[in-house]
Amino acid sequence: MSTNKTVTQEPDSPDALEDRTQQIGHELWDHLERSTPSIFERRWWDDRILSWAMSDESVKVQMFRFVDVLPMLRSHDSITRHLQEYFEEVRQHLPWAMRLMTDSASSNSLLSRALAYNARTNATSMAKRFIAGTNSVEVLESVERLRESGFGCILDLLGEAVISESEADNYQNAYLTLLNEVAEDAGSWPTVSQVDHDNLGEVPRIQLSLKLSSLYSQFQPADTEGTAEAVKERLRPVLQAAQEKDAYIHIDMESYFCKDLTLAIFKEVLMEDEFRQMDQVGIVIQAYLRDAEEDLEDLLEWVKERGTPVAIRLVKGAYWDYEKIHAEAHGWPIPVFLMKWESDANFEKLSGYLLEHRDWLRPQFGTHNMRSIANIIAMAEAREIPKTAYEFQMLYGMAGEIGQILIEQNHRVRIYAPFGELLPGMSYLVRRLLENTSNDSFLRQSLRENIDVESLFMNPTEVGKTMTPPEEFVPVFQNEPFSDFSLEEVREQMEAALEDISNYMGEEYPVVINGRIQEPHEMLLSRNPSNSSQIVGRVASATPDQAEEAIDAARRAFKEWSGIEAKYRSEYLELIANEMRDRRFELAAWMVYECGKPWVEADADVAEAIDFCNYYAEQMRFLGEPRHRDVPGEENSYYYRARGVVVVISPWNFPLAILTGMTVAALVSGNTVIMKPAEQSSVIAAKLMEIFSNAGIPSGVVNYLPGNGEDIGPVLVNSPDVDMVTFTGSRPVGLEINRSASDTDQRQHSVRKIIAEMGGKNAIIVDADADLDEAVQGVVQSAFSYAGQKCSACSRVIVMEDVYDQFLERLVEAAGSLVVGAAEHPATTVGPVIDKAALDRINEYIELAYEEGDVVLATDVSELEGEGYYVGPHIIENVASESRLAQEEIFGPVLVVFKVQKLNEAFEIANNTDYALTGGMYSRSPKNLQQARLKMICGNLYLNRGITGALVDRQPFGGFRMSGIGTKAGGPDYLHQFLIPINVTENTMRRGFAPNATDPNSVSSDTTSSENEDATGEV
Repeated sequence: MSTNKTVTQEPDSPDALEDRTQQIGHELWDHLERSTPSIFERRWWDDRILSWAMSDESVKVQMFRFVDVLPMLRSHDSITRHLQEYFEEVRQHLPWAMRLMTDSASSNSLLSRALAYNARTNATSMAKRFIAGTNSVEVLESVERLRESGFGCILDLLGEAVISESEADNYQNAYLTLLNEVAEDAGSWPTVSQVDHDNLGEVPRIQLSLKLSSLYSQFQPADTEGTAEAVKERLRPVLQAAQEKDAYIHIDMESYFCKDLTLAIFKEVLMEDEFRQMDQVGIVIQAYLRDAEEDLEDLLEWVKERGTPVAIRLVKGAYWDYEKIHAEAHGWPIPVFLMKWESDANFEKLSGYLLEHRDWLRPQFGTHNMRSIANIIAMAEAREIPKTAYEFQMLYGMAGEIGQILIEQNHRVRIYAPFGELLPGMSYLVRRLLENTSNDSFLRQSLRENIDVESLFMNPTEVGKTMTPPEEFVPVFQNEPFSDFSLEEVREQMEAALEDISNYMGEEYPVVINGRIQEPHEMLLSRNPSNSSQIVGRVASATPDQAEEAIDAARRAFKEWSGIEAKYRSEYLELIANEMRDRRFELAAWMVYECGKPWVEADADVAEAIDFCNYYAEQMRFLGEPRHRDVPGEENSYYYRARGVVVVISPWNFPLAILTGMTVAALVSGNTVIMKPAEQSSVIAAKLMEIFSNAGIPSGVVNYLPGNGEDIGPVLVNSPDVDMVTFTGSRPVGLEINRSASDTDQRQHSVRKIIAEMGGKNAIIVDADADLDEAVQGVVQSAFSYAGQKCSACSRVIVMEDVYDQFLERLVEAAGSLVVGAAEHPATTVGPVIDKAALDRINEYIELAYEEGDVVLATDVSELEGEGYYVGPHIIENVASESRLAQEEIFGPVLVVFKVQKLNEAFEIANNTDYALTGGMYSRSPKNLQQARLKMICGNLYLNRGITGALVDRQPFGGFRMSGIGTKAGGPDYLHQFLIPINVTENTMRRGFAPNATDPNSVSSDTTSSENEDATGEV
């Protein structure tokens, strides 16, 4: 006889927690269904619009793109045009009435005006739903309305990205002003016990949330100390004012790139004596990050050492797409969970952690997801934690009904309320809308009819059992990832390399010919441009006789080297890449010292050199296989042979990448090489020669020939035994090489092949509808990084009249905020120019600028005088398009700005130079971007991004006109220049016999020998 037994579950057991979570969730859902807005409320209609947009991904994307650009559209004409452009591709998905309106709205028509008015009115109305106010009066009214409904409030200032120090000052002042204004009113607010008190006592009524990156325009994780000090300098007055006004300050979390530094600054400033007892302060943790649990554990350890608790706002995270795409594009590990259920499960896990350690980490849960809310309540009940010991936080304008239900159940609910101008706040609005319509969003699902409620409350781990992980993004060619200087271990490796390299300053570097070191006759001094008194190295200066000897060595080594199979030559390149990877920070450090390249630029140079090795190795494996085009009775083979001896003349501005790229392209193609590096970068070239030797490249295949170009250049370029010259450098030198090398004499056995990349005068166009945050930052980066010493650098920016004043003001402030200094300092963006000659030349152009235009920015670098070769960013306007400043390559941090009324005028100015290297455009008009594709004359066109930083295979690099001779480096055509195509045809018919096409060893055709006898009379 069996006996039924009832099993009593512990309240905090997993099964009991899940049962209680389900129960609470369904109760919340029942309340929610009874409190949804009616058809007579604006909110109902807004939800219907969102629901319609959610039903079609293509419509959603175009709608939000339009909302994003709307603040920049100043006329009904431009609004109508953008509506038509954005929705043209998806017009079949639109309701018939909307199609009719957009199709029929011609320029300046009554319908066009009505359409534009409705579009702006509706978008502004939608923005007001998510933004608490545009000024302090509106904000205070919103706060008071929320408090009347039982909600607490935390305010967050919206606005443009902070890209200058004046904007950082404005951001700080806005919070100081807000604290004063709100404090005056807060005392008169009636007490709302539910939000004004927690389990420990009174809670500040004034609560503000701010971003640390907005307190310093040069927020740079690579420069942890400098950034931290600059941020804390502006943060301290805000914290002091908060203590005086009895206000709470919360630190927002942004992208993963800023995460570690944000946490570090938060902990450092709150350990200061003045703030160590401050408990009304908190920070965000994002549950979609894989290391969120580790960060929480670290915060708990820190706060116990501090002795005073802080609040933690746990959110799932708002930048998932950005973090994933950014990491994939850089080849970095993806920091976020790839599936929503993983983030949900981690949120629940970390919620339990916060509840457990609530005495030190006061829990604030930022979520609208009722499954997550129900789980938190269930865990709190199981642990007998009072409702006053934690709070829920929700976004202004989203899920108000859910918040109201929680208030009715005596939970503390605080609304995160952004405030500021509606138009600058549009980007915030777009992000909120995108979250609101995410495919996996709880809110999106809650708008659907006939929804399966059970699926909404399913345990995330159970959901995971039914989900298939997304396919990993695998590029066709894997570029070498840049170093992530936000990581402490990466910064430490770079710092260690710089310190180690400093011990080897001033060493000697000899000529290397045929694998043997040559005794120097004269020495060149390689100086550190950041500190001109420091000798980086003493480099042998080759003589003309040594140049002849190097050519002879390369000629004699050619036969054996060219006979090695392509696949084996490719393996040499991969060995070279591997050693560069192993010595990455050492090589970068040498470039910092010898060429004045800031950290990020030097690291990218090494990565590009590695890419050239791997990419050309891959390409040569393909080209090394003969192509067959056979027919019955005839075999045709198409293959390549090497040209012979190649002279490589490289520049100083990409001392490793370009020298490596040109050299290994020649080597893997079967050619032998004489490397002639620029005088200013001969030490790093010596390091490359060392790597070639370590890889086992046979003697004579590569020869290292540093020296004065005027002495040995003519020998190298004019020798009858040189088959090819590849050059990167200035236009005058490139044209002279082309002229001289093209002049043949009777001793030559072939016509020399010339490749020459000779610079640019590159332009960026800023359209009237451009995202000015992106445009200003893109132009600043393109014009002034590495002191403008890139052939791809932006030297002209052409701006539409409608946004000219606004753009120029922000451009000048942003460029003037850049850090100018020694390249070895991680804060430096604008390092020195390469040498005294370059400094003098650039200063001559700056003097000319005062004659040819109006200098609106002239950065003072007087405090750096005598240390190195420094010139700061300069910006000039009102310059004629035919002037020297607008036509000649300056190769320094000098930018000319033009104002235009029509887009065609912008294209004319952009194209009005002898060069055609790079160009760019910032615009949110699909039609205008297409016009740029058709009309801008340049080899590399960049749309809505900076115009420097081309990556191997992704953006093969090179121009035409006076910018260069030859095809693009790092592209599929580049190796062809180093090869001679050969075609061999063999007639395989012999007296009527031919090999069987399916059997190459066959000696007879399908026709029998007896038939052949009968036909020919012969055997």
